[in-house]
Amino acid sequence: MEIMTGKLAIVASFVVISMLFGQFAWVTSTTDKITPERFEEKVNLALRRTGHHLLLASGDSTSRIPAVKKLNTDTYVIQLSKSFDYSRLPSILQGSFDLHGIKNNYDVAVMDCKTNELQLGYNFLDYSKTKEVACIGREQLLGCYDVKVTFSGSENLPKSNPVWWTLGLGLAFIGVSYVVLSRRKAVPAPLIQTLDEQPIEKSTRLHFGESSIDVENQLLYSANMQHNLTFREAKLLHLFIKHQNQVLDRDFILKSVWEDEGVTVGRSIDVFVSRLRKLLQEDASLKIAAVHGVGYRLEVSSLGNS
Repeated sequence: MEIMTGKLAIVASFVVISMLFGQFAWVTSTTDKITPERFEEKVNLALRRTGHHLLLASGDSTSRIPAVKKLNTDTYVIQLSKSFDYSRLPSILQGSFDLHGIKNNYDVAVMDCKTNELQLGYNFLDYSKTKEVACIGREQLLGCYDVKVTFSGSENLPKSNPVWWTLGLGLAFIGVSYVVLSRRKAVPAPLIQTLDEQPIEKSTRLHFGESSIDVENQLLYSANMQHNLTFREAKLLHLFIKHQNQVLDRDFILKSVWEDEGVTVGRSIDVFVSRLRKLLQEDASLKIAAVHGVGYRLEVSSLGNS
């Protein structure tokens, strides 16, 4: 009878979890908990993709897309030297943000490059409701335009998710029920643990030269210093380490590190290599050498083993 009562308690706990989870599961976090650097990188790539597709839609496949400018914490601008089809902007921009996992609310303003006067604009919420925005159909004069995107500051912060509180409460019910059931059993379970059953902590560090990298946590250890890497820095350095002392051409690096973003930017390699060089400059056993006309090579010497 006591055992049956304990089992019923466990079943009841599972029922409570299901009901609470069903009630709150629709509440999810609107933004990933990412660093400001990672968020800036995502916005940069999304806006460059937007500019690329706007120019293509206008029949322009040769114009250079300039670098995205960050005016402040929440505002970014990309300049298009030629006019574009404004009616295509909302869907292309939102598609780029969806591709890079950007869920923030934002305002869009199309400014005249020369006069800095507002020409066109809309808010994301207006577009999300009707898939239409104000000013569609208005005549757009030939010229240079700045597409300015401003994110709502509060949206950039990670929001708490009630689902985890719900699951925690449910697990507490299970724990209490299990304790009650276990204490009522006639024969206690033997408290025996062999050495083979001890948990094994797996190291995620990858050593190279006198340095090492924790790829999973994006941490670099060099010259007794710990450096936090961005997602792309960690991925690029990991690629060099896997192919150390080998020449990697630029196309291979772009495809391996940036292809998943949907848009590849050749100059990104040089910028990120420059950052890695600064972080590794104190390790005399390492050198990221440029191979003219080809790409780069991570040279790892045996200083630490001599």
